[in-house]
Amino acid sequence: MVNANFYSSKYDDFDIQPILDNDRIMLSYTKCFLDQGPCTPDAKDFKKVIPEALETTCGKCTPKQRKLIKQVIQAIMDKHPEAWKQLIQKYDPENKRKEDFDKFLSENK
Repeated sequence: MVNANFYSSKYDDFDIQPILDNDRIMLSYTKCFLDQGPCTPDAKDFKKVIPEALETTCGKCTPKQRKLIKQVIQAIMDKHPEAWKQLIQKYDPENKRKEDFDKFLSENK
């Protein structure tokens, strides 16, 4: 799924609008990422790269992927803050990446 510089462009044109517009779908992705529910094939692919993407602040993400990720994260933060807290607890329990990730989220706003 990963080449030397970027994650696969397979999802660069992924239509995230249905996820953003549907809380049930958004929460099903979130539950997958938290190991609290089943994962669709797409969600499994995304889940595999979460630790590295967080570690590198999306260093291997294409510009399109960075934009998509920011939109999804912002939607989760806005609509489901409790789920966002759980994701932080799972993937960054010591808040080591918080400052870098906050900068990433605020880029090009």
